[in-house]
Amino acid sequence: MFPLSYFPAIDAALNATSALLLSIGYVFVRRGNIRAHRACMLSAVATSTLFLLCYVWYHAHHGVTRFAGRGGVRAFYFALLTSHTVLAVVIVPLVGVTLYRAWREMFDRHRRIARWTLPLWIYVSVTGVVVYWMLYQL
Repeated sequence: MFPLSYFPAIDAALNATSALLLSIGYVFVRRGNIRAHRACMLSAVATSTLFLLCYVWYHAHHGVTRFAGRGGVRAFYFALLTSHTVLAVVIVPLVGVTLYRAWREMFDRHRRIARWTLPLWIYVSVTGVVVYWMLYQL
């Protein structure tokens, strides 16, 4: 097992990987390559699921990490963290419904919800990396 201190960086890498897979999957579907799109999206789900497991495990063993920044950067951090956290909760059922509709071949309904799911999921993944950077690299 990895040392506990590795987990924030692992989580950030998993978030970045999810954002990349989602973006590539979008390009594939726009080009009509449904098979590659499906592979990217299912890989993004697997990566995000692994992220969530690592995140919960880390925080169950480590606890809360406090942001040390002051002034304007502190206000920015908490605004970003709030939007990230709220949308991270919202994205879970959206991903589930989006996947279900694709699995059941309800592609018109899949596209309608995917238009919302994709940008929100990318936002959550990217802001997860920014939160990591602000907590551990500033």
